Amino acid sequence: MLPDSPSSKVRIDRWLWAARFFKTRQLAASAIKAGHIALNGLRAKPARGVQKGDRLKIRKAGLDYELIVTALDEQRRSAAHAQTLYQETPLSLAARLESIEKRKLDAASLRFDRGKPDKRSRRLISRLRRGISDHSN
Repeated sequence: MLPDSPSSKVRIDRWLWAARFFKTRQLAASAIKAGHIALNGLRAKPARGVQKGDRLKIRKAGLDYELIVTALDEQRRSAAHAQTLYQETPLSLAARLESIEKRKLDAASLRFDRGKPDKRSRRLISRLRRGISDHSN
């Protein structure tokens, strides 16, 4: 961890990598450039500094995380240590768990007991996932 001084900052791409949200700094930087990361409500750049108390919004794999930075680190350590670097807001946690549960229910409703779906069934599944009605032809 870095020393606690008021001016301590870490690059946001390094912090996201150290907090184990992304496997590489390059993936973190790509997500930042794509606009999936917001720092204190503003779109961030990879070299932007993050400090204690900052609020991050992360959109990853269709899930939204809203975090408060509690510690800084430039090195990737254990997953247990990474969880000490941030605190997820209760609203974010509840919304994320609800979204995960909804995904599980949606996936369970699309199961086929007859084996692999045929082409027509695959098209129907893709329409359902995209939200297009069945009779759009």
